Amino acid sequence: MPPAFKCGYIALIGYPNVGKSTLLNRLVGAKLAITSPKPQTTRFRLLGIVNLPEAQLLFLDTPGIIDPQGALNQALVQAAFTALNKADVVVWLTEPRPPDRKDHVLLPHLRQLHRPLILAINKIDTVPKPQLLPIMQSYHELFPAAPVIPLSALRGDGLTALQKEIVELLPAGAPLYPPDQETEASERFLAGEFIRERVLHHAREEVPHAVAVAVEEFDESRRPELVRIRAVIYVERETQKAIIIGKNGRRLKTIGTEARAEIEALLGAHVFLDVWVKVWKNWRKDPRALRSLGIQ
Repeated sequence: MPPAFKCGYIALIGYPNVGKSTLLNRLVGAKLAITSPKPQTTRFRLLGIVNLPEAQLLFLDTPGIIDPQGALNQALVQAAFTALNKADVVVWLTEPRPPDRKDHVLLPHLRQLHRPLILAINKIDTVPKPQLLPIMQSYHELFPAAPVIPLSALRGDGLTALQKEIVELLPAGAPLYPPDQETEASERFLAGEFIRERVLHHAREEVPHAVAVAVEEFDESRRPELVRIRAVIYVERETQKAIIIGKNGRRLKTIGTEARAEIEALLGAHVFLDVWVKVWKNWRKDPRALRSLGIQ
């Protein structure tokens, strides 16, 4: 370990769909966080570990910041702000737009930070360069001491510059995880998330927010020949259950087939995946349900 080795937590914070999960996956070089254009895709604080010769970067992907209406939204926002308090460095990830009134939920927390802040403007491939410079300037004026880094998580542009700024700001310290570890999330947890991602991809607009996945069985006693997984997709209404199952069960079969392929790639083993759909009425409004599903 070099004498000036650094290690610390970096919270990726921002609004829904700004690309936090895509950025985490790019930085780590592996699929850890599920991605979807639908809001509330990220529900859990997920750790991604990046090992560099001079530093170990511990990235915390967080739920998107939204107005905390309802028990589920309150739990998601609380998880994001908890990550702020744990982090050594905070990266505010935003789209290429100037700050506006939409930022009223997040800005007070960022202004009260007693830790370094980096402003990362994602999706720069979606705007012409002449438009990007005044946007960067507007964020510099908002936080004059914070570096402003333009990047594209989708294409991988600007990630080296972002990592360099992070390493500069991290405290000195020994690594907290082995050099070959990418996350502390369990394979069981990731399997459930991969199933939920496939549901988000195939379900209609009114269903995704009401979907939760619980892995009830994860039997790896015959691994690598076979891992048996039984999971339940929870929804709030019978009509939503019917949408996910689809005509003659075809949509659920597609969800299961695609999720199984993702899980097999993760585990490096053959997987028997048994997926059911059940109704848990109004689970998003029930703190006990949120705790049972690991969201709160």
